[in-house]
Amino acid sequence: MKNWITLSRKTLLDRSPFLVVEEHSVLLPDGHIINDWSWVITPDFVIIAVITADGKWLVFEQVKYAIGEVTLAPVGGYIEPGEDPLHAAKREVLEETGFEATNWTFMGKYVVDANRGKAIGYLYLARAAYPAAPVDSDDLEEQKLLFLSNKQIRKAVMEAEFKEMAYQTTMALALLTVDL
Repeated sequence: MKNWITLSRKTLLDRSPFLVVEEHSVLLPDGHIINDWSWVITPDFVIIAVITADGKWLVFEQVKYAIGEVTLAPVGGYIEPGEDPLHAAKREVLEETGFEATNWTFMGKYVVDANRGKAIGYLYLARAAYPAAPVDSDDLEEQKLLFLSNKQIRKAVMEAEFKEMAYQTTMALALLTVDL
């Protein structure tokens, strides 16, 4: 199987650092050319499932603009330019919750939209988390930090209470990882 080849690209919209929309001309493996392939660039990000030293899962109850209703959400945020994803994950956990963790498991990196570009999400599980500093979050959402049991997290995942796909994926992978 062969990759598509980008022949040219043109920026249609630049709202850096959060959004760039391009139009690509691409050569398909069968020789056909598509001259108006839309391509979307957003920052890479981290999402972290956090479990405290006493076995509680740290999640937020919040409203996300695109969801339009209350959802559960793990810790997460954008990776700064040049920042290592694990460093970004540790920074986000500390900023958003005031916790640090001693045991980190990388659960993979995933492309958000395989045909349109978008971003790469780096997913982590942080265990043995403990309070280390005051919360210093710059999040725009109103949110409430919850401490849930393993049973409550399983129920939340099964009932799709994490209403954003990357959130749901992170929490499901974390549950699988914890069970291993």
